[in-house]
Amino acid sequence: MQEGSHSQRARGLAAGVFCGCFPFFGLQTLLGVGLASLVRGNHLLAAAGTWISNPLTYVPLYWFNYQLGCWLLGPGEGWPSLDALKGQGLWELGWSFSSRLLLGSTIVGTVASLALGFVYWRWLERQSGRNLTGS
Repeated sequence: MQEGSHSQRARGLAAGVFCGCFPFFGLQTLLGVGLASLVRGNHLLAAAGTWISNPLTYVPLYWFNYQLGCWLLGPGEGWPSLDALKGQGLWELGWSFSSRLLLGSTIVGTVASLALGFVYWRWLERQSGRNLTGS
């Protein structure tokens, strides 16, 4: 069983999900735990929440984030080819690309973290209610 109140656990998960929506490879867990500390959330659930992005979801998640950024800021230079990604890092593709990806990541991270945090909190509340009534 995780430590903390239901809201602390939900805030931890939400912090991790938020940070997991950004392409800061290798730093997402640290950022998630750091954000969980700021919002007084569960650190272990924050670390787990960052796995919303994983090797199976990287490309679709960041492509969607970029497309959302393009929709809000206007078309960029386009999603880079696989060869460009292999030869350069995401951050070496310029501000036109990075600004759209970061804006989209911020919006997707905010919506996903609020939604999943709330759903998890509600689930925890229902579970504790069931445990009290014995059903």
